[in-house]
Amino acid sequence: MALCSVRKARECWSFIRALHKGPAATPASQKDSVERVFSGIQPTGIPHLGNYLGAIESWVKLQEEYDTVLYSVVDLHSITVPQDPTILQQSILDMTAVLLACGINPEKSILFQQSQTKAAKQKHDGTVGLLTYPVLQAADILCYKSTHVPVGEDQVQHMELVQDLARSFNQKYGELFPLPKSILTSMKKVKSLRDPSAKMSKSDPDKLATVGITDSPEEIVKKFRKAMTDFTSEVTYEPDSRAGVSNMVEIHAAVSGLSVEEVVRRSAGLDTARYKLLVADAVIEKFAPIRREIERLKMDKDYLKKVLRVGSAKAKELAYPVLEEVKKLVGIL
Repeated sequence: MALCSVRKARECWSFIRALHKGPAATPASQKDSVERVFSGIQPTGIPHLGNYLGAIESWVKLQEEYDTVLYSVVDLHSITVPQDPTILQQSILDMTAVLLACGINPEKSILFQQSQTKAAKQKHDGTVGLLTYPVLQAADILCYKSTHVPVGEDQVQHMELVQDLARSFNQKYGELFPLPKSILTSMKKVKSLRDPSAKMSKSDPDKLATVGITDSPEEIVKKFRKAMTDFTSEVTYEPDSRAGVSNMVEIHAAVSGLSVEEVVRRSAGLDTARYKLLVADAVIEKFAPIRREIERLKMDKDYLKKVLRVGSAKAKELAYPVLEEVKKLVGIL
């Protein structure tokens, strides 16, 4: 989940002002009984191991668990900081390829491009978008009547704001929005390989700290070989006292599907240097088919554009009646 356009920011603030001075409630609208998941990802850079384990992998599972699942490539959010238009267009298609290769199925979920369902202001002004991030995020969630949102721990407070806004609107204008619930993923954070006290990040200046989904096997081995551990050779899981080794164990468990306890048991007798290479091999094995599929999909731009076009049409069908009802309730002609 990310930022949005200046025009959308102004519309959102107008909407919030209306909430706080709104008239007496109108008769309640019938609530949707369908469960609807919404999340978004910025098309800026190839996702890394943390993005995959902390978000994308759970997105794939949610397709089987909920009635309607919407995943948005939030391109409007990304232009709150300067972007090269040509690079941004390619990044949108690359992110679409990544999501499809990771298992997002356009037959089971709605994968769409945010700007194809919302208007964007052409003039760039990053400051407003950055300052109004929580409100903009709320608008994206509510306009599809989302009931569930997969989030990380750092997004929980934003979800509380979304719930407050939905509750405030419903009290003033009638029951329209469900109160969306947070879905916390089982692996909440993947730590930097070079600094296990920090979260793995695309923007980390140390290129050895972050493992990209499309990294080559050689790059992955190099990064894990250089990963920070400690001077104790035994493999144990002690997050408070052995953060680096524990990060290795958590990553190993996540990509292998084993429990932390089973990973530690199977690693008995290995020193940390050999263990890091074992974890690297597990990550390589996990990402190998995904990497091959990404490369295949990137060669078929027409297919990627079609997926976004069809998904955006479906998303628009869901959002349009909600936005029209909001306008009617608050008195916007």
